[in-house]
Amino acid sequence: MLLFAAMGIAAYKINDYFENDPDACMMCHVHDDANKAWAKSVHRRVNCHECHHSTKKEQVTQMYRFAVLGQKSVSPRHGNIIVAWKVCYKCHWEGDKKFPNAPLVNRSRYHAKHVFIEKLECTKCHGYVIHNFLPEERFCFKCHPEKDVHGTGMEKLACLNCHTDRTVDLRPGRKKCLFCHGDESIRKELIADETIDVKYFQPSAETIKKAIKIKVPADAPMQFTCYECHKPHSKVKPDMGDCIRCHRIEPTVGKHELHIKTMSMKCIDCHKPHIWRVTPAQAKKDCVKCHEYKDPKKFIGS
Repeated sequence: MLLFAAMGIAAYKINDYFENDPDACMMCHVHDDANKAWAKSVHRRVNCHECHHSTKKEQVTQMYRFAVLGQKSVSPRHGNIIVAWKVCYKCHWEGDKKFPNAPLVNRSRYHAKHVFIEKLECTKCHGYVIHNFLPEERFCFKCHPEKDVHGTGMEKLACLNCHTDRTVDLRPGRKKCLFCHGDESIRKELIADETIDVKYFQPSAETIKKAIKIKVPADAPMQFTCYECHKPHSKVKPDMGDCIRCHRIEPTVGKHELHIKTMSMKCIDCHKPHIWRVTPAQAKKDCVKCHEYKDPKKFIGS
């Protein structure tokens, strides 16, 4: 009975060692890059077998190779090396009491789009560089190579500096553009939300400082999103053709025909970007500058 008890205790200890002690994996992985990356990662307190599963047969085979044959190689590889999304799901979607600090993504539209709609494995973005779980800044190019960014100062931005899971289609809303192009109050508001894009992918202070600052009046007639006019993946600055795409009849209405066709003026010569509405004061100033009228009141009145 004592012999059987001792064997049972030994079997339990051995099983617990292989199932719950990362040192068991280090017998083979002690010098490889995967182990070094894991030791520095956010998962360094997570047991290897919480994510990588192997059968008892595979464990015994590896132990035999190590203890009897003296082989410290993991080739051919054993167990489930590629972690399935369902493993990640347990901690990062449902929540696990063992790992209460695991960030939940069950309200993230990024993950709803890519995991549940596009059926992508988590490791496609997280950990495609072994045990480097936070994707590098321009990781989206792996699947979207054609989505390069044009425009001075924007070429090297992280994709999530603009794209946000605040919006259903993941496109940047107006406030996301104003994170760089607006004032400090906008940045504080967005950071307080702690969404993934601002929590992990904030533009640098230098980038924010260099960005042209704009202010959109509350009564400005154009209140749609910035990307309706600005196309970062094709051309950042809109031209007159973009205006006419929506305002098709305006070139023939009122004084527009005179200014556009006869004088070759552009829309923004009178309609200032983001303000758009031409006020009497601005009209007086701009008309006098172009036409040099001595009595601007007569001109405006006409």
